Amino acid sequence: MGQTTKYSHILNHIKSLFPNQDFIPLHEPRFVGNEKRYVADAIDSTFVSSVGAYVNRFEEMMQDITGAKYAIATVNGTAALHMALIVAGVTQGDEVLSQDLTFIATANAISYIGAKPVFLDVDRKTLGLSAEKLEAFLKEFGQKAEGATFNKKTGNRIAACVPMHSFGFPCEVDRIAAICQEWNIPLVEDAAESLGSYYKGKHTGGFGLLGTFSFNGNKTVTCGGGGAIVTNDERIAKLAKHLTTQAKTPHAWEFNHDYIGYNYRMPNLNAALACAQLEQLNAFVENKRELAENYTKFFKGVEGVEYIIEEPDAKANYWLNAVLLNDRKERDAFLTELNANGVMSRPVWTLMHKLPMFQDCQLGDLSISNWLEERLVNIPSSVRI
Repeated sequence: MGQTTKYSHILNHIKSLFPNQDFIPLHEPRFVGNEKRYVADAIDSTFVSSVGAYVNRFEEMMQDITGAKYAIATVNGTAALHMALIVAGVTQGDEVLSQDLTFIATANAISYIGAKPVFLDVDRKTLGLSAEKLEAFLKEFGQKAEGATFNKKTGNRIAACVPMHSFGFPCEVDRIAAICQEWNIPLVEDAAESLGSYYKGKHTGGFGLLGTFSFNGNKTVTCGGGGAIVTNDERIAKLAKHLTTQAKTPHAWEFNHDYIGYNYRMPNLNAALACAQLEQLNAFVENKRELAENYTKFFKGVEGVEYIIEEPDAKANYWLNAVLLNDRKERDAFLTELNANGVMSRPVWTLMHKLPMFQDCQLGDLSISNWLEERLVNIPSSVRI
């Protein structure tokens, strides 16, 4: 590096974990399995769009991995969440409880329907939706009527709850599921970042009515884009498959459609890539957990930097490793030094309620979210080969 700086020891350690790289990305894909062979096979079959053997195989693999009875392939994770909310019964004018500390896709998917997000706080340890804050909000503002729950402040129906498993760390989703059941609110898990993560022995995405996943280029496994919906409800699964494929009714040649449908189909080419990646999921997660173990040991000896680890009941995929600095000034100094020296690092997302399109949304107590936004940084997390 030349000269010794405040974070030289951290820079040197990260560079030792990813040797012989002038630039270390935050998270890059690894294509070391059957990716090229399966994609070539899909091309040779001429089935490169939404019909093809790999789409079916991908859905079967997602069922096996998550333990869900049904899986529906989609073009990306945002489309998966949008569709999951639709089939969960969310409509225009409804409200959806979610977390303020999340990637914008969570809030966007709610907004596509014409519903409005209500932003609640996250848990300090899990980084996901706080069960305690969710329960407190509902006790203050929730009112049960006609088998549903309404917001006493706005009069609108609370049509769903969407917790997000941030960076692959499972939230207390069993507590959240119990609260939602008590208040007759459908639970839709945003598990975009948590493929391969488990809570109390059960895969994330399987605790509510539906769960959704992402296969974007920066995820643990990727097919460039891609998403998936999982559910144990046969009716909902069939409806989601129907709506994501333009709501076309079966016929040998006629074009009949019975709903407003969506072109949310995953192409067979992407599914071929996804299948090859899913074959390596366990190995990738184990590799990432080894990296997390290394970081855990290293940061125990680093003053002023806290490394975030999974909770005892969780088995995280450690999609993105995260550290906490003492304050925003230290966070910014950390970000500046690492990025200037070829080690990619990023702050946590801007809180949703601070973005112009969400500034009029109802908020809960956001003390933890605000605290984390000042301090949290993601550091390199790729599978090492």
